[in-house]
Formats: sequence, C-alpha cells, structure tokens
Amino acid sequence: MKLIIQIPCYNEEKTLPEVVRALPRELPGVDVIEYLVIDDGSSDKTIETARQCGVHHILELGSNHGLAVAFLRGISRSLELGADIIVNTDGDNQYDGTCIGDLIGPILEKRLDIVVGARPIEEIEHFSLFKKKLQRWGSHVVRRFSGTDIPDTTSGFRAYRAEAAMKLHVFNRYTYTLETIIQAGHMTMRIGHVPIRINGQTRRSRLISSIPHYVRRSMGIILRSYITYQPMRTFFYLATVPGVIGLAICMRFLYYYFTGGGRGHLQSLILAAILLLIAFNMMVLGVLADLIRANRELIQETLFSTRRQMYQSDTKDRKS
Repeated sequence: MKLIIQIPCYNEEKTLPEVVRALPRELPGVDVIEYLVIDDGSSDKTIETARQCGVHHILELGSNHGLAVAFLRGISRSLELGADIIVNTDGDNQYDGTCIGDLIGPILEKRLDIVVGARPIEEIEHFSLFKKKLQRWGSHVVRRFSGTDIPDTTSGFRAYRAEAAMKLHVFNRYTYTLETIIQAGHMTMRIGHVPIRINGQTRRSRLISSIPHYVRRSMGIILRSYITYQPMRTFFYLATVPGVIGLAICMRFLYYYFTGGGRGHLQSLILAAILLLIAFNMMVLGVLADLIRANRELIQETLFSTRRQMYQSDTKDRKS
C-alpha cells in the first residue's frame, strides 16, 4: 500500500518546513509514504526549501496556473508514481499533518473512496462570526446540490482512493473543493468526512481576496457543476417559472373569453404564448443537455478505463 501526500505550493518557503515536519513517516496499513510538492510558479525559494526538507518528488508547473490546476496535476503525478491512496494538504500549514492517519482510515477499511477533513469551524479564532455563518450556509448549499453530508465543503485536507482520483474532473481553475464534492455525489462515489485539527493562521488566504468575490465565484462553480450533472432537472426547474405564469395568464384569458370579455385581453394571450414558448425551449434544452450528459458519462468511463490500465501498467513496469 503506497501513500503519496501532495502539497500544492505557491510561495510557501516559510511554512513548507513545518508542513513537511508534521507529515507521518509511517502509518499502520501503509507500506510506503512519499511526499510530492507541486510548485505552482513560485517566485520565492519554495523548490529549494522542498529539496532541503527531503521531499521525494517535486512537480514544477513553471508558471502560476491556479489551485485547481495544481491539484489536478498533482493527482495525475501521484497516480503515475503508483499511489494507492493520495492525501492533499496545503502548503500554508493550515492542517495538522498528524491527522493523516485518521483521514485515510476509512479508505484503508474500504468504507469510503473519498474522505474530507472537517475543520472545527466554530473554534477557529481567525474566522469572523460572519465568515463562520457563511461557511455553514455554503456547506449547506453544497450538501443540497451534491446529495452528500460533508459539513466542511471548502476543506482542502482530503484523502482519495486511487480509483476515485482517476475519475476526478475539474472544469474551473479557481478551486477544486466544491466541484469535486458535487461530482462525487452525482457519480455515486462513497464520500465521507472525519474531524481534524488545524494549526494557527500563518497568512491570509490567497484564494479569498474578498468575501463578495469568493461568494460570486463559488456560486458560479456550484451552479455550473449541478447543471453539468443534473441538466434535465435544472432546465425543468427553469422552465417551471415561465410555464406556470404563462399557463395562468392563458387560463385568465380563456375565462374572460368565455364570459364575453376576451376581446380586450389579447395582450395577455400574446404574453402567455411568449412565456409558454420560453418554457418549451427550456425543456428542449434540458433534453439536449441530458443527451450530452449521457455522452459525457460514456467518455468519462472510457477515460477512467484508459487511466486505470495506463497507471497499472506503469506500476508493474516499475516493480519489474
């Protein structure tokens, strides 16, 4: 059993030594533990620091691509290196590395495919009351859209079984945390959570430049992800509003028409026709989007089979 702990980094030379120092060297049920640093175009000495800390693998992206891209590149590299389990943690020393044993426990027990480390949000001192409420509200929204029970959906401290990692697809460059949970929920992967500990704040979040910006970007990611995996339901809901209003206006016109006052309400009939046409077009878009979804699932299954064969072949070649 091989565990690779990946650490996406962007200018983390000051905190990286503490991150690596807290990582486990051995764990029950794990034969090999290796560390992978993904350098997302750092301009400081992150790479030199990683080498000094004895990190086993360093993946240099060359320029800054964003957290989501760095995460996915790390996943691909970890699979190439023959990982059976992949743990993702942050380079800012936010998460307590001694919790990794708890994080991978449900995977070793074959109960879960993905495990999210749930932070004690209410106990985080540098989170304002507004931010704590926003975190609770945001996690509630993601749970509703994904059909999961993850209480801390923005946590980047996660463990993945290799086959679950092979199925991951992230379409935005901003963050992977929300999209992958919605994806896992709709792909019927077994996803759960365990409580974890965190360290003190070392710097302000680079992902959240402002609360309104973060909320706007996050809502866009959630809606796009939900539409990707539930297009028929989404367009049905969208079609309901103009459809119900159009039908109500049409019934109103018919009432006046049969009671002798229909001549003065032709504008209502025109408006009803427009709204019903909009609803019909929404339903047609839903059918087309659902066909695209079915085709995408077939492509994903083909890609998953290809990845599994490729990574298994690479692992066999290294062992031989």
